[in-house]
Amino acid sequence: MNDARNFHVIEAVPDRLGVSPARSHRRWSQEAKARLIEASLVAGANVSAIAREAGMAPSQLFGWRRKALKGDTASRRANEGRLGFVEIATTAAQVEIEVGGMIIRAGADIGQDQLVKIIRAVKTA
Repeated sequence: MNDARNFHVIEAVPDRLGVSPARSHRRWSQEAKARLIEASLVAGANVSAIAREAGMAPSQLFGWRRKALKGDTASRRANEGRLGFVEIATTAAQVEIEVGGMIIRAGADIGQDQLVKIIRAVKTA
């Protein structure tokens, strides 16, 4: 064996791989989640396109939707106070809705979009 002792120093510097994301986890507010879920539940909506536009994986938005549709308590809290509609058959010529202590009277033939605008106006007043 040779008496000359040679040492090789190896330096290792941790570095991110080029394929790993810059951030490991993104934090979404309950309002942002609720907005994305609502947009994905619209008839004819492309859930994957909505997710990609928001900069997230479609599977994540599908998971949020699944929890919201199952009635997850966190989703219920996020959606409290949101407007929702149930289709009903009415025989009355007029509909009465109480919002924030005020009564809105509208004809039974009013359109959903117009009714939403009226309710939002009353809530902000």
